[in-house]
Amino acid sequence: MALRINARLGQFARKMRREPTEYERRLWGALRGSQLEGFKFRRQAVIEPYICDFLCPLLGLIIEVDDDSHDAIKDRDRDFDLAHQGYLVLRFSNFDIRDNLEGVLSVILDRARAMPERQKITHPNPSLRREGL
Repeated sequence: MALRINARLGQFARKMRREPTEYERRLWGALRGSQLEGFKFRRQAVIEPYICDFLCPLLGLIIEVDDDSHDAIKDRDRDFDLAHQGYLVLRFSNFDIRDNLEGVLSVILDRARAMPERQKITHPNPSLRREGL
């Protein structure tokens, strides 16, 4: 049986995908469609109990876009919790994205290149079509 995400979180994540901030939209424009050297990212990915702005599931790399209302202590605790789940969080401010998008992408790419792929978890009953059989 497939794991299900919290319905409330899933609904909120969908709403956030429909209504991104200006800076999330700008960064997504550069990350979408595996444009960043083939690394695939998802928007507003649910990793319970959190919703992450961008996630590269292959690497476990999370990108967060922060405005000036973010709580540094809560962010630190969240990053610590996600690290214990095997994720690495990179945080960028709206100003970083506005003023230096190429630099932000360079930092993301450098970190992504240096990270090993996460262990793939295969389903015990794989889809024959997906496995090419």
